[in-house]
Amino acid sequence: DTGNGEQLYECPMCSLTCTNIQILEEHVDLHLQEQNFSEGGNIRDLELAQRLQTEEDKWQRSEEEKREREEFKKLQRQYGLDNSGGYKQQFLKNMEREVDRGRMQPFDYHKRKADMMECLAFGIDDGKTKTSGVIEALCKYYQDENKDVRHVWLSTGVDHFHSSLGDRGWGCGYRNFQMLLSSLLQNSLYNDCLRDTTRIPSIPKIQSMIEDAWREGFDPHGASHFNNRLHGSKAWIGACEIYSLLTSLRIKCQIIDFHKPTGPVDTHPRLFEWVLRYYSTDNEGGAKVVRTSKPPIYLQHQGHSRTVVGIEEKKNKTLCLLLFDPGCPAQEMQKLLKQNSDGTSLKLLRKFVGSLKEKQYQIVAVDGVLSLEEKAARCHASQVLTSEKIP
Repeated sequence: DTGNGEQLYECPMCSLTCTNIQILEEHVDLHLQEQNFSEGGNIRDLELAQRLQTEEDKWQRSEEEKREREEFKKLQRQYGLDNSGGYKQQFLKNMEREVDRGRMQPFDYHKRKADMMECLAFGIDDGKTKTSGVIEALCKYYQDENKDVRHVWLSTGVDHFHSSLGDRGWGCGYRNFQMLLSSLLQNSLYNDCLRDTTRIPSIPKIQSMIEDAWREGFDPHGASHFNNRLHGSKAWIGACEIYSLLTSLRIKCQIIDFHKPTGPVDTHPRLFEWVLRYYSTDNEGGAKVVRTSKPPIYLQHQGHSRTVVGIEEKKNKTLCLLLFDPGCPAQEMQKLLKQNSDGTSLKLLRKFVGSLKEKQYQIVAVDGVLSLEEKAARCHASQVLTSEKIP
């Protein structure tokens, strides 16, 4: 009441005063309408934002699943598990490509195909990628030439095998096994173990031999990675498959895992020291060149493997591994057979500490024969752990 008889009405929402109750009611109704519109708009905005977020999450999941499928297929292709065929299929396809490009005559194609089919039928390697006599040539070279080497230790005789049209891009593990086996076949200690393997097996035969080792119970975890099947594929193999195969043949061996660098700039001096002990133990003395009775060593890292056939100790005490690489073609390896070599070809073999800088390395080293009881024990152990860790 204003005191002169006029009634005033105050808005409960904004304290505005009105002289007429109807005006106040209309004013309050406007407040309520505005509030309802605002609340409804907020709800609609929230629903829209939630729907958009749900659609975005669904799209992201779909894209992630698509990326995972593509990555899985890529890994399958990379490791030869994509059902694209194996050694025989790749050999034939690459020969057909050579004919199409005019690099091979049809007559040669049919002859090589017949030779390949015959070798596969007998399970033996055709020997076309083999180079023999390199260790012997190295012995002569070191005795006659190299002046900066204080000592060199070499393995027993080893044939070099390089990849062919049938296994290019994936066959390094099998080729290194062939190199190791070529040495073991020259050592009478392993005659009994290898009485059923008198000749170097073909890659498909090696795949079947690994499958046989799996069936005996070796490395079930590794076997499951390949769905228990290698034959007819382009699957890469590594140290565990080599270990399983050798042990199934009663050949005593061990895997040593250099799981992290042990030197500056991501180098592995401990690996070099291990190889030196392997070759020099029981072979110490004043001779500059020592032809040991030790088999070569299988050396694995991510994506590739090679064969260690010896080690140099320089006069300044630095160490240098001598490696056979299955990626090196025969025409290059044959340069090492020349007696008047000036040493330049040795670049193919030499690897100093600074040359091996992968994060991890594994080696498989052979050292004798297993009894049947020892083989059974190792089969059981391989189902739990096959790798010794080097700190």
